[in-house]
Amino acid sequence: MKTESWQQQLADGYASIGELLNDLDLSAHFNPAMEEAAKSFPFRVPRYFAALMRKGDPNDPLLLQVLPVAAELRHAPGFVKDPLQDEAAHQGNGILHKYQGRVLLVATGACAINCRYCFRRHFPYAGRQAVKNEWQPALEQLRQDTSIREVILSGGDPLMLGNNRLKALIEALEEIPHIRRLRIHSRLPVVLPARLDAGFSQILNSTTLATSLVIHANHPRELTPVLAHALTPLREAGITLLNQSVLLKRVNDEVRTQVSLNESLYEMGILPYYLHQLDPVQGAAHFAVDDQSALRLHQGMERRLPGYLLPRLVREIAGAPSKQTLLGSQNRKKLISG
Repeated sequence: MKTESWQQQLADGYASIGELLNDLDLSAHFNPAMEEAAKSFPFRVPRYFAALMRKGDPNDPLLLQVLPVAAELRHAPGFVKDPLQDEAAHQGNGILHKYQGRVLLVATGACAINCRYCFRRHFPYAGRQAVKNEWQPALEQLRQDTSIREVILSGGDPLMLGNNRLKALIEALEEIPHIRRLRIHSRLPVVLPARLDAGFSQILNSTTLATSLVIHANHPRELTPVLAHALTPLREAGITLLNQSVLLKRVNDEVRTQVSLNESLYEMGILPYYLHQLDPVQGAAHFAVDDQSALRLHQGMERRLPGYLLPRLVREIAGAPSKQTLLGSQNRKKLISG
């Protein structure tokens, strides 16, 4: 039997909340507020990822990440549409310049899955992405700024680009002499491993740029043998594989869950990178873990993990020169003991 391409799997994903809940034996948990929440941020889940969810469990941590709920409709103080001030950092042509020496290129606004905690759930992608016909202005902009050493492909999800478009973009970046490093941030390997096909592996294997792929796994059950198999060619090609996750209430805010996640990542050849405190985006307040609990969690992880498996607990603050380690090391000891 012929295996479906990643594009076919993408097209066949769930776009109906009711259908997913029915397939998970959770029809009784449907609420009209779910559809209301999905009006401002559409519901979208690949069937591969949905198949990892436990049937009959309304609190499944994978389901909680993608299911629209009534809490998204409530106003929460401090939770805003643009929590990281991406609009202010946008320099035109899809380029966001926040940190010295590196820029983020919004390659596309499309995603395979709409995670309900996404900090760009309100981002106006239509006028803020480096779509194909705008790549030349973006590339010229990068060429003019010789301080840029690294380009980070983001979105949306940059792996929503087909291999031909992705290859053309990377080859164009290679021609800019001062750009040395390429970083690709993507949730697709986790929610749709079929995207890591032979063509994609060949693109990364052949580029002259020092390349990292940063995947986004939040829970150990997202790390499957299918994903491990898909990552093998990249690992064997010497591509640096990293993971960043978001700390989410009721999803991964227990020590044992985090320990299992980071140990499982290493077994796949992926190094833990960041554990992010939730960006305060409007509609995601129900995922928030307070700082004191986050620090206690991280301390518990420290006790049980070697240093190379301990992700940095960070928060992104608009206007700061880098990601900020949560509350700083001096305040950390006081908060935990107090």
